[in-house]
Amino acid sequence: MNELTTDQVAELKQKLLSLRDELKELLSATRDGTRPVDLDEPIGRLTRMDAIQQQSMSAAARRSHNIRLAQVEQALTAIARDTYGLCRRCEDPIGHKRLEARPESPYCLDCQDEVDRKHGGG
Repeated sequence: MNELTTDQVAELKQKLLSLRDELKELLSATRDGTRPVDLDEPIGRLTRMDAIQQQSMSAAARRSHNIRLAQVEQALTAIARDTYGLCRRCEDPIGHKRLEARPESPYCLDCQDEVDRKHGGG
């Protein structure tokens, strides 16, 4: 049973749609930053190292944005299927406060902690 009201789901759907647009803009804006550094370009060694580091950081940020975008898309699909707000592992309600903070959350806090421990994130 989902503990979210219709109004809460509508509010969270708007947040998800805005977040989706924001993430798509970020991905579009950072596309150039992940291109390989031209090692033949006549720049100094430190500048080249800095460019390689920047490229690596941009690539990591893009991976993170892509993961979050996929979670947003999954949350929007869950809204359409009337399963939004339920943990994908235990199927208990996630809770409105958690969803307000992170509307794309696929897990309740307990399951998220388990996933983080299992994958070395916590």
